[in-house]
Amino acid sequence: MGSLVGKRALVTAGGQGIGKAIAEELLRAGCDVVAHYFSDEKGALDVVELAKSLGRRAICLQADLSCENDAIALVKQAADFLGGLDVLVNNAGGLVARRTLSQVDLSFWQKVIDINMTSMMLVSREAVPYLARSGGASIVNISSLAGRKGGHGGSLVYSMTKGAVLTFTRALAAELGALGVRVNAVAPGLILGTSFHNTHTTKESAEETIRGIPLARAGDVYDIARPVVFLASEYDGFITGATLDINGGVYCA
Repeated sequence: MGSLVGKRALVTAGGQGIGKAIAEELLRAGCDVVAHYFSDEKGALDVVELAKSLGRRAICLQADLSCENDAIALVKQAADFLGGLDVLVNNAGGLVARRTLSQVDLSFWQKVIDINMTSMMLVSREAVPYLARSGGASIVNISSLAGRKGGHGGSLVYSMTKGAVLTFTRALAAELGALGVRVNAVAPGLILGTSFHNTHTTKESAEETIRGIPLARAGDVYDIARPVVFLASEYDGFITGATLDINGGVYCA
């Protein structure tokens, strides 16, 4: 991979699970990092402590990214602290709850869209002017296997938004290519040890899913973080508009 030493990265939802692992791996690769969090301040502070131990710079910032003013303020504060932006990882998102179509009301529908898509649009919109000035930048959007296959029961709205992330990625890659900003996505499968699956996936459901995975195991957060660091690196200069499926072989595009 190309050198990421001294590159400046913003990771949304960087205080837990996949986002925290991504922030940690970017630090280890030499980036300075802003770890956004909504509620998990402790995890985000752990990222800051790791940065200190590595001789890197990091802060954590709280924001509700479904709120336009919060998203605007977050990106400005991050760019001010870092002196610009080279890497944006749009990781914030969530299922909220499992609801079938008959249980979906407009409030729930809009909430899931705002958490998974509106937040990504707002942060990307605000970050692009900084990324365009970096002389070669990378956006990595976190989607899901659910966006490919439709997800398990009760994940209709979540799966729809994660599928939209893939289209958003392709469209934004075409729009930003001339600015030297590459835009890619990763689509994780079953990644255990995250608050998402701790909350929404039963032990029995996880075991059933693992039985259908060719590699015969679930993933962990670093299975996602390492490829994200690759996509952020300088040697992927001709990769844009792509989705990397990381699921142990359950789905191969």
